[in-house]
Amino acid sequence: MATTSRTELPALASKLRVSVARTARRLRQEGGGGLSPSQIAALNTLDRCGALTPSEIARHERIQRPTATRLIGRLEEQGLLARTRDPEDGRSSVIALTPAGRAVVAEQRTRKDAFLEERLRRLRPEDRAALDRAAELLERLLSDEAPA
Repeated sequence: MATTSRTELPALASKLRVSVARTARRLRQEGGGGLSPSQIAALNTLDRCGALTPSEIARHERIQRPTATRLIGRLEEQGLLARTRDPEDGRSSVIALTPAGRAVVAEQRTRKDAFLEERLRRLRPEDRAALDRAAELLERLLSDEAPA
C-alpha cells in the first residue's frame, strides 16, 4: 500500500477539495426542484434535527440570524415550513417541515441517490468497494470528532 508523504498532503487536499465540490455541485443540479442550495440545506437540517428555532437553524447552517430569518420566510411562503410559538419561550418560534417540505426533501434525496446509483452501476465491483471505503473515510475526516 502506498503512503502519502507530508509534501504530497497539499496536493491530496486540493484534489479532494475539487472532487468533493464538483460532486456536491452535480448532486445539487440533479436534485432539481428550483430551490437554492441554502434552502435545500435548511430543509435537510430540519429533516435531520426536527423542529428548531430560527437561531438554531442559523447555527446549524453557519449563517447569521437575519439571513436565517429571510430563508425561513421564503420557505414558509412556499408552504415548506410551518412556524409555531416556542413553548419554552413565547417570544420565539419553532420552525418545522410541513408535509410538503418533507416531500421535497424525500424527492431531492431520491433523485440524487438514483443519479449516483446509475453512475455506480457503471463501475467494477472493486471500484465500488473502494468508493464505499472512501465514503467512510470522508465521513471520519469531516467529522467534528477526533479522527481515530
